[in-house]
Amino acid sequence: MASEADLRARLQRASQEHLLRFCAELAPEPRAALLAQLEALEPEALRQHCQRAAAACARPPGPPSDLAARLQPLPPERVGSATEGDPQTRRLWEEEGFRQIALNKVAVLLLAGGQGTRLGVTYPKGMYQVGLPSQKTLYQLQAERIRRVEQLAGERYGTHCTVPWYIMTSEFTLGPTAKFFKEHDFFHLDPNNVIMFEQRMLPAVSFDGRAILERKDKVAMAPDGNGGLYSALEDHQILEDMERRGVEFVHVYCVDNILVRLADPVFIGFCVLRGADCGAKVVEKAYPEEPVGVVCQVDGVPQVVEYSEISPEVAHLRAPGGGLLYNAGNICNHFFTRDFLRTVTRELEPLLQPHVAVKKVPCVDEHGHPVKPLQPNGIKMEKFVFDVLPFAKNFVAFQVLREEEFSPLKNADSADRDSPSTSRRALLAQHCRWALRAGARFLDAHGTRLLEQPSLPGSTEPPAICEISPLVSYAGEGLEEFLRGREFRPPLILDEATAKELRP
Repeated sequence: MASEADLRARLQRASQEHLLRFCAELAPEPRAALLAQLEALEPEALRQHCQRAAAACARPPGPPSDLAARLQPLPPERVGSATEGDPQTRRLWEEEGFRQIALNKVAVLLLAGGQGTRLGVTYPKGMYQVGLPSQKTLYQLQAERIRRVEQLAGERYGTHCTVPWYIMTSEFTLGPTAKFFKEHDFFHLDPNNVIMFEQRMLPAVSFDGRAILERKDKVAMAPDGNGGLYSALEDHQILEDMERRGVEFVHVYCVDNILVRLADPVFIGFCVLRGADCGAKVVEKAYPEEPVGVVCQVDGVPQVVEYSEISPEVAHLRAPGGGLLYNAGNICNHFFTRDFLRTVTRELEPLLQPHVAVKKVPCVDEHGHPVKPLQPNGIKMEKFVFDVLPFAKNFVAFQVLREEEFSPLKNADSADRDSPSTSRRALLAQHCRWALRAGARFLDAHGTRLLEQPSLPGSTEPPAICEISPLVSYAGEGLEEFLRGREFRPPLILDEATAKELRP
Protein backbone atom coordinates (compact mmCIF):
# COMPACT_ATOMS: atom_id res chain seq x y z
CA MET A 1 0.00 0.00 0.00
CA ALA A 2 1.20 3.52 -0.78
CA SER A 3 2.22 5.67 2.17
CA GLU A 4 0.11 8.53 3.41
CA ALA A 5 2.73 10.97 2.11
CA ASP A 6 2.58 9.44 -1.37
CA LEU A 7 -1.21 9.56 -1.38
CA ARG A 8 -1.19 13.16 -0.19
CA ALA A 9 1.10 14.09 -3.08
CA ARG A 10 -1.18 12.29 -5.54
CA LEU A 11 -4.26 14.03 -4.16
CA GLN A 12 -2.51 17.39 -4.41
CA ARG A 13 -1.98 16.75 -8.12
CA ALA A 14 -5.70 16.04 -8.40
CA SER A 15 -6.61 19.13 -6.28
CA GLN A 16 -8.37 16.79 -3.83
CA GLU A 17 -6.06 16.87 -0.80
CA HIS A 18 -9.06 17.65 1.45
CA LEU A 19 -9.96 13.96 1.40
CA LEU A 20 -7.20 13.38 3.96
CA ARG A 21 -8.15 16.19 6.32
CA PHE A 22 -9.43 13.83 9.04
CA CYS A 23 -6.83 11.11 8.50
CA ALA A 24 -4.80 11.96 11.60
CA GLU A 25 -7.89 11.48 13.78
CA LEU A 26 -8.63 7.96 12.60
CA ALA A 27 -7.89 4.70 14.38
CA PRO A 28 -5.57 2.32 12.49
CA GLU A 29 -8.31 0.18 10.87
CA PRO A 30 -10.51 2.97 9.42
CA ARG A 31 -7.36 4.89 8.46
CA ALA A 32 -6.12 1.89 6.48
CA ALA A 33 -9.52 1.55 4.81
CA LEU A 34 -9.47 5.20 3.73
CA LEU A 35 -5.93 4.97 2.38
CA ALA A 36 -6.81 1.80 0.47
CA GLN A 37 -9.83 3.52 -1.09
CA LEU A 38 -7.77 6.56 -2.05
CA GLU A 39 -4.99 4.44 -3.51
CA ALA A 40 -7.45 3.01 -6.03
CA LEU A 41 -8.22 6.50 -7.39
CA GLU A 42 -5.84 7.44 -10.20
CA PRO A 43 -4.93 11.13 -9.69
CA GLU A 44 -5.37 12.44 -13.22
CA ALA A 45 -8.63 10.53 -13.73
CA LEU A 46 -9.89 11.86 -10.37
CA ARG A 47 -8.98 15.43 -11.30
CA GLN A 48 -10.73 15.17 -14.67
CA HIS A 49 -13.78 13.50 -13.14
CA CYS A 50 -14.26 16.25 -10.55
CA GLN A 51 -13.69 19.05 -13.07
CA ARG A 52 -16.04 17.46 -15.60
CA ALA A 53 -18.76 17.00 -12.99
CA ALA A 54 -18.64 20.62 -11.83
CA ALA A 55 -18.54 21.95 -15.40
CA ALA A 56 -21.44 19.76 -16.53
CA CYS A 57 -23.55 20.77 -13.55
CA ALA A 58 -22.89 24.45 -14.26
CA ARG A 59 -24.29 24.22 -17.78
CA PRO A 60 -27.79 25.69 -18.17
CA PRO A 61 -30.53 23.05 -17.91
CA GLY A 62 -32.94 22.32 -20.70
CA PRO A 63 -32.66 21.26 -24.31
CA PRO A 64 -29.94 22.59 -26.60
CA SER A 65 -31.31 25.54 -28.55
CA ASP A 66 -30.85 23.83 -31.92
CA LEU A 67 -32.02 20.34 -30.95
CA ALA A 68 -35.54 20.63 -32.40
CA ALA A 69 -34.18 21.27 -35.89
CA ARG A 70 -31.90 18.22 -35.67
CA LEU A 71 -34.53 15.72 -34.49
CA GLN A 72 -36.26 13.19 -36.69
CA PRO A 73 -38.44 10.17 -35.90
CA LEU A 74 -36.96 6.78 -36.71
CA PRO A 75 -37.61 5.88 -40.34
CA PRO A 76 -40.25 3.13 -40.73
CA GLU A 77 -37.73 0.68 -42.20
CA ARG A 78 -35.84 0.70 -38.88
CA VAL A 79 -38.92 -0.20 -36.82
CA GLY A 80 -40.70 -3.51 -36.29
CA SER A 81 -43.82 -4.27 -34.28
CA ALA A 82 -44.88 -7.12 -32.03
CA THR A 83 -48.54 -6.59 -32.94
CA GLU A 84 -48.88 -4.87 -36.31
CA GLY A 85 -48.14 -6.23 -39.75
CA ASP A 86 -48.03 -9.77 -41.08
CA PRO A 87 -48.55 -12.56 -38.48
CA GLN A 88 -46.49 -14.94 -40.63
CA THR A 89 -43.52 -12.57 -40.42
CA ARG A 90 -43.81 -12.45 -36.64
CA ARG A 91 -43.85 -16.28 -36.57
CA LEU A 92 -40.64 -16.28 -38.62
CA TRP A 93 -39.03 -13.87 -36.14
CA GLU A 94 -40.08 -16.09 -33.24
CA GLU A 95 -38.82 -19.24 -34.93
CA GLU A 96 -35.45 -17.64 -35.63
CA GLY A 97 -35.20 -16.51 -32.02
CA PHE A 98 -35.92 -19.99 -30.72
CA ARG A 99 -33.39 -21.41 -33.19
CA GLN A 100 -30.65 -19.15 -31.88
CA ILE A 101 -31.55 -20.02 -28.28
CA ALA A 102 -31.49 -23.74 -29.10
CA LEU A 103 -28.01 -23.25 -30.58
CA ASN A 104 -26.84 -21.73 -27.26
CA LYS A 105 -26.09 -18.43 -28.99
CA VAL A 106 -28.27 -16.18 -26.77
CA ALA A 107 -27.50 -14.76 -23.32
CA VAL A 108 -29.38 -12.34 -21.09
CA LEU A 109 -27.69 -9.58 -19.14
CA LEU A 110 -29.39 -7.97 -16.16
CA LEU A 111 -28.56 -4.43 -15.04
CA ALA A 112 -28.91 -4.68 -11.26
CA GLY A 113 -26.57 -2.14 -9.73
CA GLY A 114 -29.24 -0.01 -8.03
CA GLN A 115 -30.70 -0.31 -4.56
CA GLY A 116 -34.38 -0.01 -3.73
CA THR A 117 -33.98 3.35 -2.01
CA ARG A 118 -36.98 4.97 -3.68
CA LEU A 119 -39.02 1.90 -2.72
CA GLY A 120 -38.10 2.52 0.90
CA VAL A 121 -35.84 -0.54 1.23
CA THR A 122 -32.08 -0.91 1.52
CA TYR A 123 -31.69 -4.17 -0.41
CA PRO A 124 -31.44 -4.73 -4.20
CA LYS A 125 -34.63 -4.20 -6.21
CA GLY A 126 -34.53 -7.72 -7.58
CA MET A 127 -35.19 -9.08 -4.07
CA TYR A 128 -38.42 -7.08 -3.80
CA GLN A 129 -41.88 -8.71 -3.58
CA VAL A 130 -44.70 -6.62 -5.02
CA GLY A 131 -47.38 -8.64 -3.21
CA LEU A 132 -48.23 -11.37 -5.71
CA PRO A 133 -50.23 -14.33 -4.38
CA SER A 134 -47.12 -16.50 -4.92
CA GLN A 135 -44.90 -13.98 -3.08
CA LYS A 136 -42.32 -14.30 -5.84
CA THR A 137 -39.59 -11.68 -6.13
CA LEU A 138 -38.47 -10.00 -9.34
CA TYR A 139 -35.38 -12.23 -9.38
CA GLN A 140 -37.49 -15.39 -9.14
CA LEU A 141 -39.87 -14.32 -11.91
CA GLN A 142 -36.92 -13.60 -14.17
CA ALA A 143 -35.15 -16.86 -13.36
CA GLU A 144 -38.30 -18.83 -14.13
CA ARG A 145 -38.74 -17.06 -17.46
CA ILE A 146 -35.22 -18.13 -18.40
CA ARG A 147 -36.02 -21.73 -17.48
CA ARG A 148 -39.23 -21.65 -19.52
CA VAL A 149 -37.68 -20.14 -22.65
CA GLU A 150 -34.89 -22.74 -22.48
CA GLN A 151 -37.55 -25.45 -22.25
CA LEU A 152 -39.56 -24.09 -25.17
CA ALA A 153 -36.51 -23.81 -27.43
CA GLY A 154 -35.28 -27.25 -26.40
CA GLU A 155 -38.66 -28.86 -27.14
CA ARG A 156 -38.84 -27.25 -30.58
CA TYR A 157 -35.40 -28.42 -31.61
CA GLY A 158 -34.99 -31.60 -29.57
CA THR A 159 -31.97 -30.36 -27.68
CA HIS A 160 -30.82 -29.23 -24.26
CA CYS A 161 -29.94 -25.55 -24.36
CA THR A 162 -28.74 -22.90 -21.97
CA VAL A 163 -29.35 -19.17 -21.75
CA PRO A 164 -26.55 -17.83 -19.53
CA TRP A 165 -27.62 -15.11 -17.11
CA TYR A 166 -25.09 -12.34 -16.59
CA ILE A 167 -25.93 -10.01 -13.71
CA MET A 168 -24.17 -6.66 -13.38
CA THR A 169 -24.21 -5.58 -9.76
CA SER A 170 -22.54 -2.77 -7.83
CA GLU A 171 -20.64 -2.46 -4.56
CA PHE A 172 -24.05 -2.07 -2.91
CA THR A 173 -25.83 -5.03 -4.52
CA LEU A 174 -23.26 -7.75 -5.25
CA GLY A 175 -23.08 -9.25 -1.74
CA PRO A 176 -26.83 -9.28 -1.02
CA THR A 177 -27.64 -10.57 -4.51
CA ALA A 178 -25.11 -13.41 -4.37
CA LYS A 179 -26.35 -14.40 -0.90
CA PHE A 180 -29.99 -14.27 -2.02
CA PHE A 181 -29.34 -16.52 -5.02
CA LYS A 182 -27.46 -19.06 -2.88
CA GLU A 183 -30.23 -19.10 -0.28
CA HIS A 184 -32.77 -19.83 -3.04
CA ASP A 185 -30.64 -22.47 -4.79
CA PHE A 186 -30.26 -20.15 -7.79
CA PHE A 187 -33.98 -20.75 -8.47
CA HIS A 188 -33.02 -24.16 -9.90
CA LEU A 189 -30.71 -22.71 -12.52
CA ASP A 190 -27.20 -24.11 -12.85
CA PRO A 191 -25.00 -21.76 -10.76
CA ASN A 192 -22.30 -22.07 -13.43
CA ASN A 193 -24.67 -20.29 -15.80
CA VAL A 194 -25.38 -17.37 -13.46
CA ILE A 195 -22.43 -14.98 -13.71
CA MET A 196 -22.36 -11.96 -11.41
CA PHE A 197 -19.91 -9.10 -11.87
CA GLU A 198 -19.51 -5.63 -10.43
CA GLN A 199 -19.59 -2.25 -12.12
CA ARG A 200 -17.21 0.55 -11.24
CA MET A 201 -17.86 3.19 -8.63
CA LEU A 202 -17.16 6.91 -9.04
CA PRO A 203 -16.75 9.60 -6.36
CA ALA A 204 -19.68 11.94 -5.76
CA VAL A 205 -18.60 15.55 -6.32
CA SER A 206 -19.66 18.84 -4.75
CA PHE A 207 -20.86 21.72 -6.92
CA ASP A 208 -17.42 23.35 -6.65
CA GLY A 209 -15.62 20.26 -7.97
CA ARG A 210 -14.46 18.58 -4.75
CA ALA A 211 -14.92 14.86 -4.08
CA ILE A 212 -17.27 14.37 -1.12
CA LEU A 213 -16.37 12.56 2.08
CA GLU A 214 -19.28 10.39 3.22
CA ARG A 215 -17.52 9.76 6.53
CA LYS A 216 -14.15 10.76 7.90
CA ASP A 217 -12.80 7.45 6.61
CA LYS A 218 -14.77 7.02 3.38
CA VAL A 219 -15.19 8.85 0.10
CA ALA A 220 -18.81 9.01 -1.09
CA MET A 221 -19.04 6.71 -4.11
CA ALA A 222 -21.84 5.84 -6.51
CA PRO A 223 -22.22 3.32 -9.35
CA ASP A 224 -21.27 4.78 -12.73
CA GLY A 225 -24.76 4.28 -14.20
CA ASN A 226 -26.07 1.38 -16.24
CA GLY A 227 -23.77 2.54 -19.04
CA GLY A 228 -20.96 1.42 -16.75
CA LEU A 229 -21.77 -1.93 -18.31
CA TYR A 230 -19.19 -1.42 -21.04
CA SER A 231 -16.19 -0.85 -18.80
CA ALA A 232 -17.41 -3.64 -16.48
CA LEU A 233 -17.54 -6.09 -19.40
CA GLU A 234 -13.88 -5.37 -20.04
CA ASP A 235 -12.87 -5.31 -16.36
CA HIS A 236 -14.27 -8.78 -15.73
CA GLN A 237 -13.63 -10.37 -19.16
CA ILE A 238 -17.32 -11.07 -19.61
CA LEU A 239 -17.16 -11.02 -23.41
CA GLU A 240 -14.40 -13.61 -23.29
CA ASP A 241 -16.69 -15.79 -21.18
CA MET A 242 -19.47 -15.33 -23.71
CA GLU A 243 -17.15 -16.28 -26.54
CA ARG A 244 -16.13 -19.50 -24.76
CA ARG A 245 -19.81 -20.39 -24.42
CA GLY A 246 -20.57 -19.61 -28.06
CA VAL A 247 -22.85 -16.67 -27.25
CA GLU A 248 -23.32 -14.28 -30.16
CA PHE A 249 -26.42 -12.30 -29.15
CA VAL A 250 -27.10 -10.56 -25.85
CA HIS A 251 -30.42 -9.34 -24.46
CA VAL A 252 -29.78 -6.53 -21.94
CA TYR A 253 -32.54 -5.34 -19.62
CA CYS A 254 -33.18 -3.47 -16.39
CA VAL A 255 -34.11 -5.24 -13.15
CA ASP A 256 -37.25 -3.28 -12.29
CA ASN A 257 -39.63 -4.22 -15.13
CA ILE A 258 -41.94 -6.94 -13.79
CA LEU A 259 -43.20 -7.79 -17.31
CA VAL A 260 -39.79 -8.17 -18.99
CA ARG A 261 -39.51 -11.13 -21.39
CA LEU A 262 -35.99 -12.43 -21.02
CA ALA A 263 -34.38 -13.68 -24.24
CA ASP A 264 -37.65 -12.83 -26.02
CA PRO A 265 -37.53 -15.06 -29.13
CA VAL A 266 -39.58 -12.62 -31.20
CA PHE A 267 -37.28 -9.69 -30.42
CA ILE A 268 -34.12 -11.77 -30.84
CA GLY A 269 -35.34 -13.20 -34.14
CA PHE A 270 -36.39 -9.79 -35.46
CA CYS A 271 -32.97 -8.33 -34.73
CA VAL A 272 -31.05 -11.30 -36.12
CA LEU A 273 -33.04 -11.48 -39.36
CA ARG A 274 -32.65 -7.72 -39.83
CA GLY A 275 -28.88 -8.09 -39.44
CA ALA A 276 -28.92 -5.63 -36.54
CA ASP A 277 -25.90 -5.08 -34.33
CA CYS A 278 -27.95 -3.05 -31.85
CA GLY A 279 -31.67 -2.94 -31.10
CA ALA A 280 -34.11 -1.45 -28.62
CA LYS A 281 -37.60 -2.36 -27.54
CA VAL A 282 -39.88 0.65 -27.32
CA VAL A 283 -43.43 1.36 -26.20
CA GLU A 284 -45.76 4.04 -27.47
CA LYS A 285 -45.64 7.05 -25.17
CA ALA A 286 -48.78 7.33 -23.07
CA TYR A 287 -48.90 11.14 -23.29
CA PRO A 288 -46.59 13.89 -24.59
CA GLU A 289 -45.05 14.79 -21.21
CA GLU A 290 -44.47 11.20 -20.07
CA PRO A 291 -41.03 11.15 -18.41
CA VAL A 292 -39.37 8.56 -20.65
CA GLY A 293 -36.60 9.02 -23.16
CA VAL A 294 -37.49 8.95 -26.84
CA VAL A 295 -35.75 6.72 -29.36
CA CYS A 296 -35.32 8.85 -32.47
CA GLN A 297 -32.63 10.29 -34.73
CA VAL A 298 -30.41 13.30 -34.14
CA ASP A 299 -28.60 14.49 -37.26
CA GLY A 300 -29.69 11.23 -38.88
CA VAL A 301 -28.08 9.07 -36.17
CA PRO A 302 -30.13 6.86 -33.80
CA GLN A 303 -30.17 8.12 -30.24
CA VAL A 304 -32.21 8.23 -27.05
CA VAL A 305 -33.12 11.82 -26.22
CA GLU A 306 -34.08 12.33 -22.60
CA TYR A 307 -37.55 13.76 -21.94
CA SER A 308 -35.98 16.75 -20.19
CA GLU A 309 -34.16 17.63 -23.41
CA ILE A 310 -37.31 17.78 -25.55
CA SER A 311 -39.27 21.01 -25.54
CA PRO A 312 -43.04 20.86 -24.87
CA GLU A 313 -43.68 22.07 -28.42
CA VAL A 314 -41.72 19.17 -29.91
CA ALA A 315 -43.20 16.65 -27.47
CA HIS A 316 -46.72 17.59 -28.65
CA LEU A 317 -46.00 17.31 -32.40
CA ARG A 318 -48.29 14.91 -34.22
CA ALA A 319 -47.60 12.50 -37.06
CA PRO A 320 -49.91 12.44 -40.13
CA GLY A 321 -51.86 9.54 -38.61
CA GLY A 322 -52.66 11.57 -35.48
CA GLY A 323 -50.31 9.89 -33.02
CA LEU A 324 -47.32 11.56 -31.41
CA LEU A 325 -44.51 12.19 -33.86
CA TYR A 326 -41.93 11.24 -31.21
CA ASN A 327 -43.74 8.32 -29.64
CA ALA A 328 -41.05 5.62 -29.27
CA GLY A 329 -40.54 5.46 -25.51
CA ASN A 330 -37.31 3.89 -24.33
CA ILE A 331 -37.73 1.07 -21.76
CA CYS A 332 -34.09 -0.01 -21.19
CA ASN A 333 -34.47 -3.24 -23.14
CA HIS A 334 -31.75 -3.87 -25.72
CA PHE A 335 -30.28 -6.35 -28.18
CA PHE A 336 -26.56 -6.36 -28.93
CA THR A 337 -24.29 -8.63 -30.89
CA ARG A 338 -21.22 -9.74 -29.00
CA ASP A 339 -19.07 -8.28 -31.78
CA PHE A 340 -20.69 -4.87 -31.32
CA LEU A 341 -20.10 -5.00 -27.57
CA ARG A 342 -16.46 -5.90 -28.16
CA THR A 343 -16.00 -2.89 -30.42
CA VAL A 344 -17.63 -0.64 -27.81
CA THR A 345 -15.54 -1.91 -24.91
CA ARG A 346 -12.22 -1.82 -26.76
CA GLU A 347 -12.58 1.29 -28.90
CA LEU A 348 -15.64 3.42 -28.20
CA GLU A 349 -16.29 3.43 -24.44
CA PRO A 350 -14.02 6.45 -23.79
CA LEU A 351 -16.18 8.47 -26.22
CA LEU A 352 -19.33 8.04 -24.11
CA GLN A 353 -20.28 11.31 -22.45
CA PRO A 354 -21.36 11.07 -18.79
CA HIS A 355 -24.68 12.49 -17.63
CA VAL A 356 -25.21 14.65 -14.56
CA ALA A 357 -27.41 13.52 -11.68
CA VAL A 358 -27.82 16.07 -8.87
CA LYS A 359 -28.42 14.17 -5.62
CA LYS A 360 -28.61 14.45 -1.85
CA VAL A 361 -25.31 12.86 -0.82
CA PRO A 362 -24.69 11.99 2.85
CA CYS A 363 -21.48 13.69 3.92
CA VAL A 364 -19.53 15.20 6.82
CA ASP A 365 -19.27 18.89 7.66
CA GLU A 366 -16.03 20.79 8.25
CA HIS A 367 -15.82 19.31 11.75
CA GLY A 368 -16.38 15.74 10.57
CA HIS A 369 -19.94 15.50 11.86
CA PRO A 370 -22.35 13.38 9.74
CA VAL A 371 -24.82 15.35 7.63
CA LYS A 372 -27.93 14.04 5.85
CA PRO A 373 -28.71 16.91 3.49
CA LEU A 374 -32.28 18.03 2.95
CA GLN A 375 -31.42 19.56 -0.42
CA PRO A 376 -29.23 18.24 -3.25
CA ASN A 377 -25.60 18.91 -2.45
CA GLY A 378 -23.65 16.78 -4.87
CA ILE A 379 -23.19 15.45 -8.36
CA LYS A 380 -23.12 11.84 -9.46
CA MET A 381 -21.83 11.23 -12.97
CA GLU A 382 -23.47 8.38 -14.85
CA LYS A 383 -23.31 6.77 -18.25
CA PHE A 384 -26.38 5.16 -19.76
CA VAL A 385 -26.57 1.85 -21.57
CA PHE A 386 -28.27 3.51 -24.54
CA ASP A 387 -25.37 5.93 -25.08
CA VAL A 388 -23.91 3.47 -27.61
CA LEU A 389 -26.83 3.66 -30.05
CA PRO A 390 -25.11 6.26 -32.27
CA PHE A 391 -22.22 3.82 -32.83
CA ALA A 392 -24.45 1.11 -34.31
CA LYS A 393 -24.03 0.31 -38.00
CA ASN A 394 -27.50 -1.21 -38.23
CA PHE A 395 -29.83 -0.10 -35.43
CA VAL A 396 -33.44 -1.28 -35.23
CA ALA A 397 -36.32 -0.59 -32.84
CA PHE A 398 -39.07 -3.02 -31.93
CA GLN A 399 -42.38 -1.65 -30.67
CA VAL A 400 -44.26 -3.73 -28.09
CA LEU A 401 -47.47 -3.26 -26.14
CA ARG A 402 -46.96 -1.53 -22.82
CA GLU A 403 -49.57 -3.66 -21.06
CA GLU A 404 -47.77 -6.82 -22.16
CA GLU A 405 -44.14 -5.87 -21.61
CA PHE A 406 -43.52 -2.76 -19.53
CA SER A 407 -44.44 -1.94 -15.96
CA PRO A 408 -41.44 -0.56 -14.05
CA LEU A 409 -41.02 -0.63 -10.28
CA LYS A 410 -39.42 2.60 -9.13
CA ASN A 411 -41.47 4.23 -6.36
CA ALA A 412 -43.04 3.35 -3.03
CA ASP A 413 -46.77 2.71 -2.88
CA SER A 414 -47.37 6.31 -1.86
CA ALA A 415 -46.74 7.25 -5.50
CA ASP A 416 -49.46 6.97 -8.12
CA ARG A 417 -47.31 5.31 -10.78
CA ASP A 418 -44.47 2.81 -11.13
CA SER A 419 -45.13 1.41 -7.65
CA PRO A 420 -45.49 -2.08 -6.19
CA SER A 421 -49.25 -1.81 -6.62
CA THR A 422 -49.12 -0.78 -10.26
CA SER A 423 -46.55 -3.51 -11.02
CA ARG A 424 -48.62 -6.17 -9.26
CA ARG A 425 -51.82 -5.10 -11.04
CA ALA A 426 -50.05 -5.09 -14.41
CA LEU A 427 -48.86 -8.68 -14.01
CA LEU A 428 -52.16 -10.00 -12.64
CA ALA A 429 -54.15 -8.21 -15.37
CA GLN A 430 -51.87 -9.74 -18.00
CA HIS A 431 -52.34 -13.22 -16.57
CA CYS A 432 -56.09 -12.71 -16.40
CA ARG A 433 -56.08 -11.78 -20.11
CA TRP A 434 -54.08 -14.90 -20.90
CA ALA A 435 -56.48 -17.11 -18.95
CA LEU A 436 -59.59 -15.63 -20.58
CA ARG A 437 -58.01 -15.95 -24.02
CA ALA A 438 -57.27 -19.62 -23.26
CA GLY A 439 -60.94 -20.24 -22.48
CA ALA A 440 -61.06 -19.98 -18.68
CA ARG A 441 -64.19 -18.67 -17.00
CA PHE A 442 -64.19 -16.98 -13.61
CA LEU A 443 -67.02 -17.09 -11.08
CA ASP A 444 -67.65 -14.81 -8.14
CA ALA A 445 -68.40 -16.04 -4.60
CA HIS A 446 -72.05 -16.63 -5.56
CA GLY A 447 -71.22 -18.69 -8.65
CA THR A 448 -72.06 -15.89 -11.09
CA ARG A 449 -69.77 -15.64 -14.09
CA LEU A 450 -67.56 -12.56 -14.01
CA LEU A 451 -67.37 -10.26 -16.99
CA GLU A 452 -65.07 -11.66 -19.64
CA GLN A 453 -62.91 -8.61 -20.17
CA PRO A 454 -59.43 -7.69 -18.94
CA SER A 455 -60.63 -5.09 -16.45
CA LEU A 456 -63.84 -3.44 -15.42
CA PRO A 457 -64.52 0.09 -16.73
CA GLY A 458 -63.01 2.64 -14.39
CA SER A 459 -61.33 -0.08 -12.32
CA THR A 460 -57.61 -0.47 -11.72
CA GLU A 461 -58.00 -4.15 -10.82
CA PRO A 462 -58.40 -7.15 -13.14
CA PRO A 463 -61.84 -8.82 -12.92
CA ALA A 464 -60.27 -11.88 -11.29
CA ILE A 465 -57.04 -12.54 -9.42
CA CYS A 466 -55.03 -14.92 -11.58
CA GLU A 467 -51.30 -15.62 -11.40
CA ILE A 468 -49.63 -17.94 -13.89
CA SER A 469 -46.17 -19.26 -13.14
CA PRO A 470 -43.56 -18.48 -15.83
CA LEU A 471 -42.70 -22.18 -15.62
CA VAL A 472 -46.17 -22.93 -17.02
CA SER A 473 -46.34 -20.17 -19.66
CA TYR A 474 -43.73 -17.69 -20.88
CA ALA A 475 -46.02 -15.38 -22.87
CA GLY A 476 -49.50 -16.88 -22.69
CA GLU A 477 -48.74 -19.96 -24.77
CA GLY A 478 -49.94 -23.48 -24.02
CA LEU A 479 -52.67 -22.60 -21.51
CA GLU A 480 -55.65 -24.02 -23.38
CA GLU A 481 -55.05 -27.60 -22.24
CA PHE A 482 -55.35 -26.50 -18.61
CA LEU A 483 -58.03 -23.82 -18.82
CA ARG A 484 -60.33 -24.16 -21.83
CA GLY A 485 -63.95 -24.60 -20.80
CA ARG A 486 -63.15 -24.69 -17.08
CA GLU A 487 -64.67 -22.47 -14.40
CA PHE A 488 -62.62 -21.09 -11.51
CA ARG A 489 -63.31 -19.12 -8.38
CA PRO A 490 -60.42 -16.69 -7.97
CA PRO A 491 -57.73 -16.51 -6.96
CA LEU A 492 -56.39 -18.92 -9.58
CA ILE A 493 -52.71 -19.71 -8.98
CA LEU A 494 -51.58 -21.75 -11.96
CA ASP A 495 -48.23 -23.19 -10.94
CA GLU A 496 -46.62 -26.44 -12.10
CA ALA A 497 -48.46 -28.54 -9.52
CA THR A 498 -51.88 -27.08 -10.40
CA ALA A 499 -51.14 -27.45 -14.12
CA LYS A 500 -50.34 -31.12 -13.58
CA GLU A 501 -53.67 -31.62 -11.81
CA LEU A 502 -55.58 -29.82 -14.58
CA ARG A 503 -53.88 -31.57 -17.47
CA PRO A 504 -56.45 -33.83 -19.25
